[in-house]
Amino acid sequence: MKAVSVVLRAAVALWFGLGPGSAGALGAEPLTALARPDLGASSLDDLKGGGVALSLGLSQPVPYRVFTLNAPPRLVVDFREVDWRGSDPAALTGSARVRSVRAGAIRPGWSRLVLELSAPMALVSAEMPRDPATGRARLALQLFPAAAGTEGTERPPAQTALWGLPEPEKLAPPPRRHDGSRALRVVIDPGHGGIDPGAESAGIREADLMLTFGRELAEALARAGIEPVLTRNADVFVPLETRIDIARAARADVFLSLHADALADGYASGATVYTLSETASDSASARLAERHDRDALLAGVDLSDQDDVIAGVLMDLARTDTQPRSDRLAEAIVAGLRGHVGHLYKTPHMSAAFSVLKSPDIPSVLIETGFLSSADDRERLISPEWRARAAAGIVEALRGWAEADAAAAALLRR
Repeated sequence: MKAVSVVLRAAVALWFGLGPGSAGALGAEPLTALARPDLGASSLDDLKGGGVALSLGLSQPVPYRVFTLNAPPRLVVDFREVDWRGSDPAALTGSARVRSVRAGAIRPGWSRLVLELSAPMALVSAEMPRDPATGRARLALQLFPAAAGTEGTERPPAQTALWGLPEPEKLAPPPRRHDGSRALRVVIDPGHGGIDPGAESAGIREADLMLTFGRELAEALARAGIEPVLTRNADVFVPLETRIDIARAARADVFLSLHADALADGYASGATVYTLSETASDSASARLAERHDRDALLAGVDLSDQDDVIAGVLMDLARTDTQPRSDRLAEAIVAGLRGHVGHLYKTPHMSAAFSVLKSPDIPSVLIETGFLSSADDRERLISPEWRARAAAGIVEALRGWAEADAAAAALLRR
């Protein structure tokens, strides 16, 4: 749309030192250092006519792009080289038309600011003037209610040289099912990260805790002769679909997604292992899957594209072989955790429509290691000794499952 193209032009102009209000002064000062937000010099206000104005102070101008998304309605701003560490974007208050604000890393060299809006809005203006005296900059945006019938028409801008085009994908031949003749390759997926911290309780963030456990599990797997691959090894945001792409690119034999959620109401405690199902085991599992996807949405992801019907049919056919293997893997991990840590959820093997488990050709499970909303679980999860026992249980489960799965594959070949 026009507003998006205007902002992209503005961002490209900034990249070459010709940003609005700079009078070309940037040309002599290449952008090499990280910029930092100045929330004390920032504001978020309602405008007459139903609009919203954002003024964000920055220590220096940076390339940026901005767009809107719907379902839920959001404003998304991507920045090159803005470091949000130590800043609380939730401090940007003053607008009754903005439900929440979040910010964080989105990919190497880029961060993202997301405003969840109370209703669909259109971007009217965007500029980043620079103060010649101080070198500081200010991002100024204005939004107004979207015209009737235009909701949902905007999409993220196309990839550009500024954002960084990916290399053309080289497709390898389909991997052979693991038969025991090589090391088992396991992709470990620490949930959330970057702009998406996941559950938070008592000062503990799910994203940080699962990254720690993911690294520890990777070390335990390597010591056992199993090849680990991490979908992230830092506090960065990785979209759900990209996590599956990483597993496929790694030619994974197994995909393990690690989480530790929190419940707003009720009480739950203990580890749970989830497999994929369009019909959730219970209402709590359904809400949990919805929350995981909603976290991705609120991080500025567009999930509006529909799956190709034929591709969907082919994936369902592939899952007729993969799903029973995933179920057996889940049962093995339940047994391994029970033997090493003891305390599990009352129904330790459950199912729900987690998007991250939808790879049709890789046995995949999601391990809820515990609930941050439970004081007992928090105490266990922050204990290195408990995590080491949990990792040992998962390693034992993978070794037993891989041996049985390889034997089943040999029978199929016969």
